[in-house]
Amino acid sequence: MKSQSNSLHVTLAHRLLDYVRAGHLQAGHHLTEQSLAQALGASRSPIRGALAYLAEKGIVGAQPPRRGLFLLKGADQLGVIEEELGTSQDDQIYLQLARDKLSGIWGDTLSENDAMRRYGLTRERVRRVLARAANEGWMEQRASKGWSFLPMIDGPQACEESYTLRQMLEPAAMLLPDFAIDSTVLRRVRLQQQALADGGWRHAGHAEMYQANATFHEALASLSGNRFIAQTVTRQNQLRRLLEYQETLDRERIRRQCLEHLAILDLLEKGERAQASALLARHLGNASEEKVQQLQRQQQSTPRFKPLSEPIVSHADPMEETAQFSLMAQAKNQE
Repeated sequence: MKSQSNSLHVTLAHRLLDYVRAGHLQAGHHLTEQSLAQALGASRSPIRGALAYLAEKGIVGAQPPRRGLFLLKGADQLGVIEEELGTSQDDQIYLQLARDKLSGIWGDTLSENDAMRRYGLTRERVRRVLARAANEGWMEQRASKGWSFLPMIDGPQACEESYTLRQMLEPAAMLLPDFAIDSTVLRRVRLQQQALADGGWRHAGHAEMYQANATFHEALASLSGNRFIAQTVTRQNQLRRLLEYQETLDRERIRRQCLEHLAILDLLEKGERAQASALLARHLGNASEEKVQQLQRQQQSTPRFKPLSEPIVSHADPMEETAQFSLMAQAKNQE
């Protein structure tokens, strides 16, 4: 029987899959409503709806005689997940919010009323999108009213500075005495990169590509034996998150970077750390040059401001439309 999935269920389904990828969970892993509710910060009822939605897509299911639901596809098999599930409505708004911030439409702060008008959403759904941005580290709720954007890598100069730091740090980390090659970690990262190189690069979405790239670099940094190097790399990845949510994906560049990642893993598995370090330095240098040039082109061609008189998108569920107009009217009166 088909589940009655709504936008919240679809959004939670995508977050659940992010959780699977982040934890490198494998097919057969037992999924419980209680553990997922704690991990995703949601109540058990919408978690149940998200699981039902994923069950329809063949991603989770029963495995008799065991009770409950289990992953039918592991983290390394999720390379085509956006093609199978599509992009949730909340995901579309989330990406648009990121692009609007990068293009200068929003300043340092954002009110829920402004977001409701621009995106044509109810307050509940706006809060859900903003809470996701806060959870991913680029917004925070203010103590008084509204939301603030946190400092991020948001342009060519900041991007170049970040890559300069990474070029100094990440290749050097491979040469430290405490750097330890962990075959389990390398194998896990290889599965993800290989899935992308084998065709996943053609249809993977912005968030998925960002996560795969971040996982690769953070995994190598974690092998350094230096917690501060690992923390710095993780923080740099968080700061560049918005840049990866830009409108255009250069898919050929993505494929090329995945192949370079695999070549670095090949060298590490052979114990050739010096060669791997040199290749990583070139990899970061090339990525820096390409990304900075791309941002410069976008900066020159993108208008800085757009009018806010009409919602740019409206993805309210049919049952939400009446409530949406009511809330929009209340928001207008509150100003």
